[in-house]
Amino acid sequence: TDTSNFTAANKIFLNNPQITLWRFEVVYTFTSETSSSALNFVINQPPYNGSCLINPHNGTTSTLFTVSCPDWFDEDGIKDYLFYVWTKDSSEKKMIAFSPISDFQVRLPSGDNQTSLLNIIIYIRDFLDCVVEVNMPSISIIPNSTEINNLINNLQSSSNEINYNSIAQLLFSGNQNIVGQIIISLSEEFNKMNSENVDKAISKGIPAATISISSLGSTSSQRTSIPLNASALIEYEKELNSQANVRDYLITFTNNLAITTSNSIKLQSASLAQLTQSTNQLTRTTVMLASNKCYELSLALHSMAKRIPYEDVQIASNQLIRCASNVLTAVNGPLQERTSLLNLDLSRANALPTDYDTDLEAEWSNLNLFANGNDFSIETIEKNRNIYYQKQLANEITLQTNKIISLLTSSLNIHLNIGQNSIMNRSEAFMSLETISINSLSNKQIQQIGNAQFNIPSNFNLNTNNNSTISIRSMMTPLAPFGNSKFQSNTNLSTSISLSILDKYGNEISIETNINQPIQLIIPRDPNVIIPSMIVQNVTSINSTLHNQLFYLNYINITNDLTIAVHFEIHPLNISLAYLFIYKFDQTPLLNSSTNFIDGWILFCPSNLTNESIYTYLINNQQTFGHQSLIFGLRELNSTEIIDFCSNSSYTNLPITDEGFNFTSNYELRIYTSGCYYLDSNNNWKSDGLIVGSLTNHYETECLATHLTTFAGGFIVLPSP
Repeated sequence: TDTSNFTAANKIFLNNPQITLWRFEVVYTFTSETSSSALNFVINQPPYNGSCLINPHNGTTSTLFTVSCPDWFDEDGIKDYLFYVWTKDSSEKKMIAFSPISDFQVRLPSGDNQTSLLNIIIYIRDFLDCVVEVNMPSISIIPNSTEINNLINNLQSSSNEINYNSIAQLLFSGNQNIVGQIIISLSEEFNKMNSENVDKAISKGIPAATISISSLGSTSSQRTSIPLNASALIEYEKELNSQANVRDYLITFTNNLAITTSNSIKLQSASLAQLTQSTNQLTRTTVMLASNKCYELSLALHSMAKRIPYEDVQIASNQLIRCASNVLTAVNGPLQERTSLLNLDLSRANALPTDYDTDLEAEWSNLNLFANGNDFSIETIEKNRNIYYQKQLANEITLQTNKIISLLTSSLNIHLNIGQNSIMNRSEAFMSLETISINSLSNKQIQQIGNAQFNIPSNFNLNTNNNSTISIRSMMTPLAPFGNSKFQSNTNLSTSISLSILDKYGNEISIETNINQPIQLIIPRDPNVIIPSMIVQNVTSINSTLHNQLFYLNYINITNDLTIAVHFEIHPLNISLAYLFIYKFDQTPLLNSSTNFIDGWILFCPSNLTNESIYTYLINNQQTFGHQSLIFGLRELNSTEIIDFCSNSSYTNLPITDEGFNFTSNYELRIYTSGCYYLDSNNNWKSDGLIVGSLTNHYETECLATHLTTFAGGFIVLPSP
């Protein structure tokens, strides 16, 4: 082998627990001599001979539980006791407390929604980080609703009642165990309340895609539109803003928490991941403070990554990736018109700044930035000023998120050898990191959540002279960023996926392919996208009018600064019928015995129908590039033409006629556009070098690319022509 790396997987030690002394030896054989090098080490034994108890055995989120873990012994000394909890999935366990002593107290979040049971595991570590796990009996924890409602009411009060609130008093302690436990517990309750509020609004007719962003891997909660209850949105936004105000208050208590050890990072990152989970409830202040703290924690983790176990790095990184994804999704939600603008943001954006009288050049005072043309109304100015600051923060958060991801990538990579990977698969974000040889990149498929994927071709150019190992980082987040572009990209229903190839120093390596052997990627949309019903085209009624048209013509405006593909779906009400479809860009198509003035055509025969009895046709974005309009024509084939052209699969000529069209049955029509876009270094969406593939449908976009970066798919259903 040509590698200098060596990894001993833990399986070899777990399968041989009786062996404590190990020796690994490497023999180097040269032409004239042989030499060897050896490494001897002793397996560190975990703490032993102890037990753990928790009292009481049930309670509420306000109960103070006492944990006692006596009699543990280790020759290397006991370093700490780590307290983790989980409800349904043990892989989603989170730290609640850490203590250097065996007796400590904790406040716990509520248990499972159905059973109220909370699962507990305690880790006892020695000073060489060898761990023993103690699985505790599950205990029943229910939320203290009275205490939670008091907090909400006190925050809404104009007096200083909040300062005397029991929860606030605990938060003011500044103890990171107490603050972390309170924030995690409260956040989980508010996350449940938010889900209930969203579900209730959806049931009353509010489109799910306008008030929430679906978690990765989730299924649709709304496939069809239902009548809207007029008061539903008011009721929803009242609850939304009330809970957003609480999160805005809670985040301030994370600012000055000390970061002392990896335990600090794990606990604080867990509380931030929970606090930011409901991305529709995060004010700009919450987003900014959470992002800053996550960045600070990522820096701290990176500084100690070589001195702490991989498990600590992985646990902390997973929570910090969740936090980074949450704040990025939250700040882009209102810009993408996927979540509501919050009242607190609107009032803060339009409050007089403290330097209003002295800073005459302040953006806040420049009404031209916020007017809509000649519309300088107060309502317009205040709304656009709010959006202006939202865009500013979105750009800042994008930059900081990239820094966080880079730091976490570097921290994880320290512990990964060739052939190893680290995968974080959560509802808020997906990230995989894998170290491989360059040769292994050929024909490699990188799978994400759902059908999201990258497929690397066999031939490509990698911009590196180093033939050693590379790292592949794959990421997926629930919502595509709004970006800096002034162009309309229609990416608001798209997830965001990215793939990066890194050298051993963490520097990004560019990869290039040609369009004949592109990189294929599949970008899912939000599952709550609602596809409008197909519209019946009453073409049989035209038969009764005098006309000499050979085709029934329709016009589509395809003017767009970014390239788009156009998708046609035709459902014949009589599925035994066939049609000739023609089109022309920017002009009216004409096809008869003497003139062929078209840009493209296709014959729709019954054998081409999909399982849903629909004819489909794609005009991709390369074809539409540079055009402003598209006029398409359709005519029904007569029985003779169907026999001549549909029964003969080898036809090459068009069924041309000089007779006016005659439809014997109506058909339904739906037209939508899609796009493939990537983010450039200036956070602008671009479409050059990308092709919309034929696998694109209502729920995902296939892109064919010649390079790698961050991608999203555009999608919009056009009104009936």
